[in-house]
Amino acid sequence: MISRILVILLFCGHAFIHANAQQNKPLQIIMIGAHPDDCDIKAGGTAALFVEMGHNVKFLSVTNGDAGHMEEGGGMLAKRRLKETQEVARRLGITYDVLDNHDGELLATLPVRLQVIRKIREWNADVVIAPRSNDYHPDHRYTAILVQDAAYMVGVPNVAADTPPLDKNPVFLYFQDHFQKPNPFQPDIAVDITAVIDKKIDAMDAHESQFYEWLPWIGGYLDEVPQGKVERKIWLKDKRTGSINPQVRKSLEKWYGADKARNAQYAETFEICEYGSQPSEEDIKKLFPMLGK
Repeated sequence: MISRILVILLFCGHAFIHANAQQNKPLQIIMIGAHPDDCDIKAGGTAALFVEMGHNVKFLSVTNGDAGHMEEGGGMLAKRRLKETQEVARRLGITYDVLDNHDGELLATLPVRLQVIRKIREWNADVVIAPRSNDYHPDHRYTAILVQDAAYMVGVPNVAADTPPLDKNPVFLYFQDHFQKPNPFQPDIAVDITAVIDKKIDAMDAHESQFYEWLPWIGGYLDEVPQGKVERKIWLKDKRTGSINPQVRKSLEKWYGADKARNAQYAETFEICEYGSQPSEEDIKKLFPMLGK
């Protein structure tokens, strides 16, 4: 019994971290969202910084987005949204996968959990980033549960046995959100994305069906959307970026120092999940080598 507990502890807490064992190899980062624009919104800037530093990033959408429009739907919309993700991949220099699960109908079932486990294993992930489970959208909530349920299972050989298990447990993180109950988001890691904000907006701009059609329609501001391509990007940047709150500024100061934090205009933040490897501050600096730069 004691030996089994030791094995679990080694895997979950101390089998650290690909970056330690393979110092000169690129980091493998997988960001998992419910829909084919979620990762872009939450961490497109961080992804751009990873790519600039020579690391590998995959965005994974757990649904195909086939319900996210006011006029289109089904297979044709899913194809359109898949095409948009591939344009994002080209613009950011990442890999973008979309699972064929229906938008708006996602549940935390075993078959989908196995899909997620396989994707994390195939990417040999060092870091996995996903939503928290307290969110307004059921697809977001169930994506969070699916990733949490995968966190330990990625190392269990007899689960999804057709895909080799990981020999280390990744660090699991949460995307930032504004929900307060039952617990508010905690910005454990803050990344200054000021230098790549236009790359993030350029990636988001590829999701034309969402940022210029569906989201303005459901939000009641469709009449605000400009017609010109240049004007749309300017509008999107203004619409989708906000000020840095004091809690995030404090986290930026921790990782970058007061002077650099003061000059940051845009940031993306992440909370450390209690599942997976628990990184020290030194580990975080290795997994997020842009911190302090």
